[in-house]
Amino acid sequence: MDRSTPISEQLRMVLIGLRNTGKSSLMNNLFERPVSIVSEVAGTTTDPVTKSIELSGLGPVALTDTAGLDDAGQLGELRIIKSLEHLNAADLPIIITRGDHEPAEQEEGVIEKLKNQNKKFIIAVTFSDLPLNSLKRDWLQKKCMTYILIDNIHKTGIAELKKKLISYSGTLARELTPVEGLVSENEFVILVTPIDLAAPKGRLILPQVETIRDLLDRDCAALIVKERELKYFYDSLAVKPSLVITDSQVFSKVAADIPPDQKMTSFSILFARKKWDLAYFVRSLAFLRNFPPGCKVIIFEACSHHRQADDIGSVKIPRLFRQMVQSKVEFEFVHTIPEGAELKKYSLVITCGGCMSTRNTLMLQLDMLKHNGIFAVNYGLFLAFVNGLLPRALEPFPYEYGLYGEN
Repeated sequence: MDRSTPISEQLRMVLIGLRNTGKSSLMNNLFERPVSIVSEVAGTTTDPVTKSIELSGLGPVALTDTAGLDDAGQLGELRIIKSLEHLNAADLPIIITRGDHEPAEQEEGVIEKLKNQNKKFIIAVTFSDLPLNSLKRDWLQKKCMTYILIDNIHKTGIAELKKKLISYSGTLARELTPVEGLVSENEFVILVTPIDLAAPKGRLILPQVETIRDLLDRDCAALIVKERELKYFYDSLAVKPSLVITDSQVFSKVAADIPPDQKMTSFSILFARKKWDLAYFVRSLAFLRNFPPGCKVIIFEACSHHRQADDIGSVKIPRLFRQMVQSKVEFEFVHTIPEGAELKKYSLVITCGGCMSTRNTLMLQLDMLKHNGIFAVNYGLFLAFVNGLLPRALEPFPYEYGLYGEN
């Protein structure tokens, strides 16, 4: 088993700037080994390069080297889009600008974008072995931006940059862990993990692994069973669990096999809180109760996977939707949520848990949905809804439990 922290769970730092500003050289100096290709040829970095680095006080950090913001040509435009996607996902962007060059329009645009998002960032001024351009100096002073001088050749400023990065350890927002605030030390939890065709061979899926690790980190005990064995083991217990966490696809069976006063939820609902906005999902459930005929629904899967014959996103949820919510509906299956006028065609998004994506990335997409007045739920909330298990599945979350009662 891979013992490293998944990149989707690490703090994200992104090196962003024009071509030939020393991004890749800085990446190599931070790692103290060659991880990015360095060349004097403009545009050497084409695809983003992401590597994990351990920084004291921050833990594992995913650091990404990106293509230049002034990349040229049709391919260059695509690379810029990819660089900006990584910028949006970043917890702490590092803007790389050459000290011997005048400020560029693209640099100005990125800084304004980050300020509008109220996102913290660091300025690294490279080529500090050369005189600082007077216009660049005036620009930095006018914007009241503190910066760190970097000389990649002689490796000066690298230690200062690392120290600056570490200084943000107490100010960067981290994702909640799966059971944060839900359990206490020495509590007992049951995890129900079906092993079916959709389960990866020889391992558990990421939300299950993360939940197990989180429980162990919190000095809790966990019993892991398949849904078929749950009732036998539950009835044999001398100590009843404080919480049962199940795969959403077996909600009904699990609910039938445990007492009605047993607190329960699902891995998917844990990740609705961790990766998305659980409260917005709960508010959106009211729309399902009176779903208009003829509306279009997006089924959004953030990552690609091999679809089985009874795939949850492309088969089970559409089938249940037509049976339990509205038969006259049109589904679109996507890995990227459309934007602009295309997005306005849809009324609802049903999304996966997003376990392979960062919360920053997913929340930007959710903000876009909110702005366009489009409702959203994830797989777990939808399955709890159609199986009649709400508000029970929300009981571990007092605020969202109350919201459901208000709808």
